[in-house]
Amino acid sequence: MDLFEYAGELDYGEIHLKRDAETGLQAIVAIHNLKLGPAIGGCRFIEYGSSDEALQDALRLARGMTYKAAISGLPHGGGKAVIMRPANLTDQGRERLFAVYGQFVDSLGGNYITCEDSGTSVDDMNIVHDQTEHVLGFDPDKGSSGDPSPFTAYGVRRGIEAAVKFRWDREDLEGLTVAVQGVGSVGHHLARELGQLGASLVVTDIDEDAVTRVVDELGARAVGVDEIYGVECDIFAPCALGGAINDQTLPQLTCEIVAGAANNQLLEARHGVALMEREILYAPDYAINAGGLINVAQEFVGYDPDAARAKTSEIYDTMWEIYERAQRESVPTHMVADRIVEEIVFGRILH
Repeated sequence: MDLFEYAGELDYGEIHLKRDAETGLQAIVAIHNLKLGPAIGGCRFIEYGSSDEALQDALRLARGMTYKAAISGLPHGGGKAVIMRPANLTDQGRERLFAVYGQFVDSLGGNYITCEDSGTSVDDMNIVHDQTEHVLGFDPDKGSSGDPSPFTAYGVRRGIEAAVKFRWDREDLEGLTVAVQGVGSVGHHLARELGQLGASLVVTDIDEDAVTRVVDELGARAVGVDEIYGVECDIFAPCALGGAINDQTLPQLTCEIVAGAANNQLLEARHGVALMEREILYAPDYAINAGGLINVAQEFVGYDPDAARAKTSEIYDTMWEIYERAQRESVPTHMVADRIVEEIVFGRILH
């Protein structure tokens, strides 16, 4: 991968690298765009096969945050941090690592504001907060909003409700089957939201304990991680890592709607075209999963949980606009979402 060529394709931006030999920190902060305001984006802390893989993840995710903020009407640009998780990390080592990461974020002068993502927690953000003010989603006792996962899940639920109304002219989810891939923080909250609305749940996750919890709490049916794609269902909800919709999985789908919380659900843009050709309604990921960002963005101006929930509820209207415009223009929904954002951020009028 040629770094500058790839960055040019994504309309970058700034890329910042930090290595600390003492703690083992290897971090990347990608700042995609600052036109609408300072960039907000989570810090992902997972194992990567290579630095190229980590860099590509950061670049794609930060671009997604620009699009997520813009389509949600937020005065922010998009950024993302990824930390390559060291092997055999102790609790004490983790604390030192995140302290150095906090110093790294602080050195960027507020252009990038960090928060939680896959592999990070409120406790990690508390450590970062000791080093910088440019962090959101730390402990509510310290004046923050805490874990944004419930807001992400609520926004996805609202997007699913819009999809159900658009596809079947139904106001409820009673009796519909939803296959939820990934029942970690967001997926678990989403499963609960959908179960409370009367949906029948089929779930999977690489974490067997997470699956057991959802089965025990919500009466969900568990299947293997490779079985979830072919499950007979009305809605497929990808809530794990990206690339769930690809050449291998797409032919297995039996659903009429794909709507979930994961980022970068389409491995390639052409898979969004393939979904449309199969008459599967796709909820563009960065539009439907914006609830967590909406919540922490509210924190940036002075946290009001009611205002954050009301703004998150508007995801229904955002998704409806995307579905309706896609139908009117006979183009895939992911392409419509991109057009809306590019009209806002780059001033491009695309038809």
